[in-house]
Amino acid sequence: MTDLPVLTAEEQRVLGSLLEKEVTVPASYPMTVTAVRTACNQQSSREPVVDYDDDLVHHTLRDLKQRDLVAVTWDDRGRRTLKYVQTLAVRLGLADDERALITVLLLRGPQPPGALRTRAERLHAFSDRGAVEACLRRLAERAQPLVQVLPRQPREQDARWIHLLGPVDLPAAASGPAAPAVDRDAVLAGGAEVRDAKVRASYAAVATAYAEALTGELDALPFERWLLDRVAAHAGTDPVVEVGCGPGHVTAYLAEAGADATGLDLTPEMVAQARERYPDGVYEVGDLRTLMRPVNGSGWAAVLGWYSLIHLAASELPRAVEALTRPMRPGGLLVLALHAGAEVRHHDTWFDLEIDLDVVFHEPADVVALVEQAGLVDVEWYRRGPALARGETTERLYVVARKPL
Repeated sequence: MTDLPVLTAEEQRVLGSLLEKEVTVPASYPMTVTAVRTACNQQSSREPVVDYDDDLVHHTLRDLKQRDLVAVTWDDRGRRTLKYVQTLAVRLGLADDERALITVLLLRGPQPPGALRTRAERLHAFSDRGAVEACLRRLAERAQPLVQVLPRQPREQDARWIHLLGPVDLPAAASGPAAPAVDRDAVLAGGAEVRDAKVRASYAAVATAYAEALTGELDALPFERWLLDRVAAHAGTDPVVEVGCGPGHVTAYLAEAGADATGLDLTPEMVAQARERYPDGVYEVGDLRTLMRPVNGSGWAAVLGWYSLIHLAASELPRAVEALTRPMRPGGLLVLALHAGAEVRHHDTWFDLEIDLDVVFHEPADVVALVEQAGLVDVEWYRRGPALARGETTERLYVVARKPL
């Protein structure tokens, strides 16, 4: 192209949606006006969320066609239906990795490299953060740059990038200090093995104090008891597993409710605490990322990740959710509990003991999108405020979803 197109906000959303759906749901591509409108208006993986009508989408597609940025085709199956395809990727000469980043920038605005890697996962699997940064540099160093980096704002952990295909909404400087851009992949700075070692060592150090503090905690948590009772009732006599079971109290609650419950944890000292406190239960050392099917069934009736994903980087969550979903039986439930928000919180001490532990907070929309991408249905999510009487300082996120029959 001799000149880069200058896209309105509506054109950015429409083209971003076409680019995304061509890769993620090829069976539904090319797309009708109604399908494009639905893709533009979806509430996950979009910032901001919009409410376009068919007329606006139709006029936007018509304008894009006049500029040769979309093309039309006819669906000859049954009633003839006009459908649209994007031509932007070919006209810009985008490689797969470049296309993925441009798509996410069109759909979600300014973002740091760590967030881009996570959000582009379904479009292109970047090997690491460095691969994202290399791709951004290629796009920025073109004869006609497609992206640029923004100056890092006060309190931002990482600089954000924007596309150059039209105006991009930025936070007004007069509105006060910019909210920090959270790099949820920062926990992998030393590599996954180093992070895992820190997690094991930290939980080993506090195992006894942690177990004593959490024993009986469910008595003061009515919502959590309601959710666990739902899991036990759903499972009946089929096997249930809690990954990251810690000292075993949640697994024990499920077993007392009648479930065939197993607890799995990465830290041997935590498993020892669980076996000592609940000797009738089944507790094993293991990694949730390599979860296997139960020995006494074709799949788990429910898999609980009860605050067990909170030390993983954002880029690790898609594969973790897939690992938990794979050994579930059809109709099985996935239940996740996490800290809600936009933060990576570091802890040097816990129960007056020295540790080295990072806790990653996640936004509900991001987690729900990951669960849906894993193919689960009937997704519910709940955000609970901190129970101040218990000394909680964070909001809690609970996600429940079902594996299709």
